[in-house]
Amino acid sequence: MDKLYSIQQITEITGLSAHTLRYYEKIHLIHDIQRDPKGYRQYTDTDILWLDFLMRLRETGMSIQDMKAFADLRSQGDHTVALRKQLLQSHYQLMQSQIDQQQQHLNKIADKVNHYTQLEEQVDLSTIGKDSE
Repeated sequence: MDKLYSIQQITEITGLSAHTLRYYEKIHLIHDIQRDPKGYRQYTDTDILWLDFLMRLRETGMSIQDMKAFADLRSQGDHTVALRKQLLQSHYQLMQSQIDQQQQHLNKIADKVNHYTQLEEQVDLSTIGKDSE
């Protein structure tokens, strides 16, 4: 049986605000959150794993709309596996393209750093002889 966590504990574990957690529940990114007899939300270890995955999707630039589409497919069961895979493959390809582009930018910046390092060395070498005169 999963351990149960309060919304306060989940905010500490995930870093998500209580407002975000309630919003995710409202738009059905998270489903079937248990309630205690007083009506307070109770999250499980399984919920934490799902929230962790949602956070990764969000942090990698997936839109809330696409996250919702994925969550909706997930809630429909195993017959949506191919569609979920397709959605994640599309996101993966987008991320790979962004990483490639960032690597190109990083390479150009490294080239400039090397260029300026060489210029500094040339300036230093040209001043050595003048300092001793």
